[in-house]
Amino acid sequence: MKQVRTRKSAEARKAEIVDAVIRMAGDIGPDRLTTEKMAQEVGISQAGIFRHFPTKGDIWEAVAQRVGEILQSASPLEEIEKVRPYDQLRQLVIDHLGFIQLTPAIPDILFSRELHSENEKIRAFFAGLMGKRQRNFSRLISAEISTGYFKPTLNSDDGAYLILSLIQGLAMRWSLSARSFDLVTEGERLLDLQLDGFKKQSS
Repeated sequence: MKQVRTRKSAEARKAEIVDAVIRMAGDIGPDRLTTEKMAQEVGISQAGIFRHFPTKGDIWEAVAQRVGEILQSASPLEEIEKVRPYDQLRQLVIDHLGFIQLTPAIPDILFSRELHSENEKIRAFFAGLMGKRQRNFSRLISAEISTGYFKPTLNSDDGAYLILSLIQGLAMRWSLSARSFDLVTEGERLLDLQLDGFKKQSS
């Protein structure tokens, strides 16, 4: 019996292309990805790619949006907000690292100089994501300064930037080492060292 091939909707095909691009970016790097390789991976023609995304820049903008959606859903806020600010902060960082480990293309996309220089919208989008994450970290740090758990001399914005730098530096080291260590385990260890430095010393 001949199998009937079902035609995918435009939205389903676009999602398939975006997911394929994210997967391939982790394998060969975003700067080596061509529309020909994307088409081969999805099993359609190059013309099929451009029917859904008129330019390569449009593809990367859709990828950026998808990454933002996944990152936002990595830590359900309704669950995290039930715990104290310190634990919220720690869990957000761990979930962020877990997301990177499950989506290894993220460091390559975030640190792709060529990709960012060619598309200002992508650069601005990821800068906005990082800015939002920094503000969340700062808010939680400020809350623990207010409780007296963190040092009163700690600047909450500085603390947030230090944690973001920890995430970004660790993700880069993990990527350059060919993902040779467990990102979450190493991240927890370094994060706890960082947070210990934020704590108010008992007299």
